[in-house]
Amino acid sequence: MCLIVFAWRPEHALPLVLAANRDEFHARPSLPLGCWEDAPWIVGGRDLQAGGTWLGITARGRFAALTNIRAPGQPPGLRSRGELPERYLRGELTPGDYLAELAGRCADYAGFNLLVGDHRQLWHLHSHTGEPRPLAPGLYGLSNAGLDTPWPKLTRARAALASQLARPDPEHLLELLADTQPAAEHELPRTGVSLEWERRLSSIFIASPEYGTRASTALIRRADGTLDILERSFGPQGPLGEVHYRHPPGA
Repeated sequence: MCLIVFAWRPEHALPLVLAANRDEFHARPSLPLGCWEDAPWIVGGRDLQAGGTWLGITARGRFAALTNIRAPGQPPGLRSRGELPERYLRGELTPGDYLAELAGRCADYAGFNLLVGDHRQLWHLHSHTGEPRPLAPGLYGLSNAGLDTPWPKLTRARAALASQLARPDPEHLLELLADTQPAAEHELPRTGVSLEWERRLSSIFIASPEYGTRASTALIRRADGTLDILERSFGPQGPLGEVHYRHPPGA
């Protein structure tokens, strides 16, 4: 994932409302949202090159999502970051215990942000600091820097999410993720890539022949445990299809 905006409200009727774009090279093979054949309790997309996922959830309420940290020249990492959400979703550790165990091994991976949670708590780990932290109720955004780093696309998407929280709807959440407006040049972050790439990566939805937004995901989890997830997949020429997952079916 390269952009996640979410409302975490554990005492609310809708404790988790999330909109996320996964940006990746189009040549990297992956599967769209679905129940995994070898772990049918996990719902998420799946990377077919290195395994793992960028966002997933279970019927029991375990949730995990990942973004990369943009830092050109960083070591590639000994292990794939996609295993980090997968290991949490397959496991039994609490969010805090999982991140505490992981914190000492961050150097095994290229830079990442990791969100893990359940019905009661949501935690964040930024690999460059190595300090897990529980998140208080609130509205948050993650891109390819730290939590709530005010990149233009993050602040734009977070504001759009805030405007929908009274009556969130998966279709409308996907609409906010489809915004292709680039940031003004004076607002661009300086992350070590070329100015052309800073412009290209500055929009909420990224479209280019070789790299871009591969999946847009809207997720709503209700306090009664029901899930409503809508994912739309994209290739270099445009939309490829969508998956609408509800748990239980018909919810």
